[in-house]
Amino acid sequence: DRWGKEYASFNKALCVKNSQAEGVKNTNFRQGDAVKLDFDDEVFDAVTSNYVYHNIPSSDRQKILLETLRTLKKGGIFVIHDIMSKAKYGDMEAFAAKLRAMGYEKVELIDTTKGKFMTPFEAMWMGLSGSKILIGKK
Repeated sequence: DRWGKEYASFNKALCVKNSQAEGVKNTNFRQGDAVKLDFDDEVFDAVTSNYVYHNIPSSDRQKILLETLRTLKKGGIFVIHDIMSKAKYGDMEAFAAKLRAMGYEKVELIDTTKGKFMTPFEAMWMGLSGSKILIGKK
């Protein structure tokens, strides 16, 4: 990862350049607030995030996850990868159970520090202990 000044704030030109480099079409980039997304309910077919939410100042990151899932269409999928330690997120197993009780399907919480993506030592060395992927379908 590169963490230079070009990532210090929203940079639409850089986002466009990255999407073109990856051959990704049909994109729209805008600056926003993850705590209160400026989108109607159920507008996206899929939502994804990779190591973002732990950087958002909040005492309730589960609430931020629910805000993200609010924008997901019925039948849409979500894949959210982050440092979901108890200190940052609270009890994520209970949150996954809550999503199932709310009608979400195929909800899984996958620990990514147990060898498939990285070893526990690598996770600790890179500051990624507690990394998990939350996946499912609305």
